Amino acid sequence: MNSAGHPEATARRGLELTPFRGLRYDPDRVGSLAAVTSPPYDVVVRPDGLHHLESADPYNIVRLILPQAATPEARNEQAARTLRRWMSEGVLTADPDPGLYVYEQRDGDGMLQRGIIGALRVTDPSEHIVLPHEDVMPHVVADRAALMRATWANLEPLLLTYRGNGPTAATTTVVERAAGRPPLLSTTTEDGFCHRLWSVTDPDELARVRSELAGHQALIADGHHRWATYRRLRAEHPSPGPWDHGLVLLVDTARYPLRVRAIHRLLHGLPVSDAVAALDGHFRVRRLDSALAGSLDALAQAADTGNAFLLAGDGAFHLVDRPDPGLLARTVPTDRPEAWRTLDATVLHATLLAHVWHVPDDSAAHVSYIHDTAATVEKAERDGGTAVLMHPVREEVVRELAQQGVTMPRKSTSFGPKPASGLVLRALDL
Repeated sequence: MNSAGHPEATARRGLELTPFRGLRYDPDRVGSLAAVTSPPYDVVVRPDGLHHLESADPYNIVRLILPQAATPEARNEQAARTLRRWMSEGVLTADPDPGLYVYEQRDGDGMLQRGIIGALRVTDPSEHIVLPHEDVMPHVVADRAALMRATWANLEPLLLTYRGNGPTAATTTVVERAAGRPPLLSTTTEDGFCHRLWSVTDPDELARVRSELAGHQALIADGHHRWATYRRLRAEHPSPGPWDHGLVLLVDTARYPLRVRAIHRLLHGLPVSDAVAALDGHFRVRRLDSALAGSLDALAQAADTGNAFLLAGDGAFHLVDRPDPGLLARTVPTDRPEAWRTLDATVLHATLLAHVWHVPDDSAAHVSYIHDTAATVEKAERDGGTAVLMHPVREEVVRELAQQGVTMPRKSTSFGPKPASGLVLRALDL
């Protein structure tokens, strides 16, 4: 068996990470490297967050990953023009030699994560090399694909994890050796994370990394829609070619475990009072007297024994747990493993949204997915909707389902820390 639990036959051609000429900001041309970075595009969900990033620096990467114009076509054309202008003006410059990039994130609480950025060969799910664990929304894939076609670039790396072979593994050795050298860049973003980046161009080191990773699988931790976009674009373009690869950050979670957090739901047009009333006879509902932190603690305790959710939006918190077993038997599909059928996200989508609240989950007009807990509550209170706060899924459950080829409901998990967008880009024509 290989490190991810599949037969050796699967590992004959595993991860293929290729060096590339990284496109990076010239620090002398921007206010600061921190001011031009952004969280991944799908984390910047609020207009105030978008405007904050746009005003941080005229060259902030959000102008490429989330361009603003009247139509999708105009947005993508604007991003393409902006990228080419920044390159021609020297705001973004390509490194002289192809390489892989060691990337480090560190916060003040002792969190340290290191991984390696490169252009990964795009594979199909049937190859069992890159394992998705969540479903995707076709309209989001179409949107990202149109942006990548227009810009001819991978603008931000997605986050993949793998389980390495211990502290003496070749990739670990290369990563740690690079981290002992002066970095190409070092910056601290407003969330308190320090980011550092190094290039690896030595042919022997690149060969050792390539050889070792060929025996591994990876789990998509963040970026399912971008990986699906890579697959769509590879199918559209002749091979071999630049679309055969996509920009990723690979992290060995045996050495650097990720944080797993929940992604919350905001239900538009459903007041909390209506949501609670509809639960009568189906779930137990308790109004909590505690503030957000204490209510989340109560949610965590309830989640230890079964499905549990926290509703907010009316100035209070309502703990929802103990679903009616008969209701679950009628509404949750039975053609999946038990670990999938008992997921909170499964029960939320299959039972609560579809059968109790009758809220379609395939449109942003009905459901928004928000990473920030407090922001979800604040927006629900402001807009009169219902915030559904979730408890995170354990990484081992995610990996177990992915290895079985079973995808979780969309936006079930939030792995982190996520790579900052704007530190290194991949232009496909370099």
